[in-house]
Amino acid sequence: MNIFSEAAKLEEQNRPFALAQIVDSRGSTPRHSAQMLIRDDGTIMGTIGGGMVERKVIDEALEALKEKTPRLFHGRMARNGSDAVGSDCGGAMSVYISVHGLRPRLVLIGGGHVNRAIAQGAALLGFEIAVADIYQESLNPDLFPPSAQLLYADSFSAAIDKLEIRPDNYVLIATNNKDREALDRLVEQPIAWLGLLASRRKVQVFLRQLRENGVAEEHIARLHAPVGFNIGAETPNEIAISVLAEILQVKNKAPGGLMMAAAHPSQHLRVVIRGAGDIATGVALRLYHAGFKVIMLEVEKPTVIRRSVAFAQALFQPEMQVEGVIARRAASAQEAIGMAESGVIPILVDPLCESLSGLKPGCVVDAILAKENLGARRDLAPVVIALGPGFCAGQDCHAVIETNRGHWLGQVIYQGSAQENTGIPGNIMGHTSRRVIRAPVAGVMNGRVQLGDIVSEGDAIATIGEMEILAPLSGMVRGLLNDGLVVDIGFKIGDIDPRGASADFTSVSDKARAIGGGVLEALMTLMRQGGKAKEEVLTVA
Repeated sequence: MNIFSEAAKLEEQNRPFALAQIVDSRGSTPRHSAQMLIRDDGTIMGTIGGGMVERKVIDEALEALKEKTPRLFHGRMARNGSDAVGSDCGGAMSVYISVHGLRPRLVLIGGGHVNRAIAQGAALLGFEIAVADIYQESLNPDLFPPSAQLLYADSFSAAIDKLEIRPDNYVLIATNNKDREALDRLVEQPIAWLGLLASRRKVQVFLRQLRENGVAEEHIARLHAPVGFNIGAETPNEIAISVLAEILQVKNKAPGGLMMAAAHPSQHLRVVIRGAGDIATGVALRLYHAGFKVIMLEVEKPTVIRRSVAFAQALFQPEMQVEGVIARRAASAQEAIGMAESGVIPILVDPLCESLSGLKPGCVVDAILAKENLGARRDLAPVVIALGPGFCAGQDCHAVIETNRGHWLGQVIYQGSAQENTGIPGNIMGHTSRRVIRAPVAGVMNGRVQLGDIVSEGDAIATIGEMEILAPLSGMVRGLLNDGLVVDIGFKIGDIDPRGASADFTSVSDKARAIGGGVLEALMTLMRQGGKAKEEVLTVA
């Protein structure tokens, strides 16, 4: 067997290997023209002349395989000096090392209709395919690409062990009724991409259960679920395109979105949002999905209650994901701009808006919701929009958005102010103020429960200093401050949803969506009016 036959065999097996080719040789060298194949275990086929130079090339090839990047090696047949290989021939050699057999591996947990379609599409995209199922009939070879590895096992746990899943693998869970079994085995494993094909409701249940079982948020945040791009997919082949698009986005480190979207004015408009709590996050999502470049400003330690739907959590953990959109902390205005351009929402610690000169936003949205104006001015940007009471449209800003629940929630006000704050929380199953938990004493707060936990009236849910804070009613813990924050008497520290297990703490509220819609309407209207706003749309990038 020659080198090229062996290379073809290794390619078929998707086993990494390198090819070393002498591209330049001067003076006395073992060979002047030769090729050598280096497998990932260090064994070789062929030779470039043996000796110390060959040993050096093998070492370089193994490093190239590890980095998945080709390289050019220069070696001098000498014992000292630059590029010396430790021999006495006196010549010099250059060797080009290329890497092969590095197809990405896609592991499909479940052999149903959707995963069959995904396997066929992924094979065309150059993926190595592995499929596991507990039903032998689901692994009919005629339904999968010829090169796919088909694994039958008595349980998905056993199948996952046999698959030997590696950190650079892409894994999709789509079983008949054993998703949770597979998810429990995989959610804490280091994997390039982990997806779950499931309904939004099912995902919410699983996420709550994972948290109840003590799975760390950093592991949960890596899960892509529900998986796929929203293209209205219904058939297995349509869903396969949706899922593979997301996998390719992650694999290629691309921001996603429509190629044609760059022509839309919103793609050129940078929007800065003051605050990153749950309402501000709802606004950010609306603008983000409309194509705007969103950057958020916060205080160093934000007192956010609904942490599971607040991008402000990115200041307490490496990143925060809400409804599939990721936010991360940025250290500077320049870094924030780069993150926004790449599809991530940056969070800057800048309560005084000192970064605006560097950010040059086309719009500023004041979403602090302090019920008073904490520094919003019409000259902060070509378009300034403020949420709730404390602002006067036409004086402090260009538009105010109504935040009181009721008929006018989300209304855009271009002259005048929003309704005064009622101080009464929204009514859920007859409960208003009672479901909101406020600090009875001042001190450092620490939680006793997790968001999404179901509690009974009287259960201890937190402590402030030595005092236990009890649940005022039974239901789901939908909001709770981060541990270690200092609170004053009367400060809002938590929120119980009396709907219990049927409540949703993982997606933004209807109120946040309505307010976000009002901001989007105001921004688009003010952009259409032209003037300075239109000029900024065309010049800010």
